[in-house]
Amino acid sequence: MLKPLREVSPGARSGLGLLFFVLFFAVWAFATLGGFVSKTFLADPITMVRSGWTLLAEQGFAKDIGFTVWRVLGGFLLAALIAVPLGVAMGAYKGIEAFFEPFVSFARYLPASAFIPLLILWAGIGEAQKLSLIFLGSFFQLVLMIAMQVGGIRRDLVEAAYTLGASDWGIVKRVLLPAAAPQVAETLRLVLGWAWTYVIVAELIGASNGIGHMITDSQALLATDQIIFGIITIGVIGLVSDLAFKRANRAMFRWASI
Repeated sequence: MLKPLREVSPGARSGLGLLFFVLFFAVWAFATLGGFVSKTFLADPITMVRSGWTLLAEQGFAKDIGFTVWRVLGGFLLAALIAVPLGVAMGAYKGIEAFFEPFVSFARYLPASAFIPLLILWAGIGEAQKLSLIFLGSFFQLVLMIAMQVGGIRRDLVEAAYTLGASDWGIVKRVLLPAAAPQVAETLRLVLGWAWTYVIVAELIGASNGIGHMITDSQALLATDQIIFGIITIGVIGLVSDLAFKRANRAMFRWASI
């Protein structure tokens, strides 16, 4: 019986998650194979799988997947390498936060896709433009969220450390970072999912490869089966990376309930 906030067993959680996918594909198959939706607008699952196999086996779609994954990881890692230390500094030191926070709050509301014309002008249509778009879409969100997590650590822990003789750097190193690390790792996991949105936007314009490029080409041909396969491919890769990230977080931060 369901009760608020009561945990379910790992087996039940996996079973319920799998059940949703089964029902989703069953409804999809019923709507398309049953003739309720035209295949021009929505391909059926069987046709989608066949087209996906053709893309992978004959049209080099695996290379497109590789390019997209590289762009996501490259842009996201660049953003994380700068955002994590800056966010920690803003959360730990209120003077640094007062200096950076107004601009970061302003910049995080700017849609990354609006920068595409400028990025093409500055960096062309190569990899630099796509990595820059993912960087812009991820960086400011990461900075602000990490700063809030570090700055929200319980004050009594900080006061207790000072009482025991800890230095200012010792507070950051031995109190703030260990306490905030699980939440920071979860933030990285969440924002990695957003990075996938930005890479597809980047590949829809001025790209010669990648999943987004394949989707654009398929749209011109009204090949909804290939479009759906590309979208599902993104979802599968994202789900696998999300589960791997979550498992790694649990292994590294066993004391936290994440």
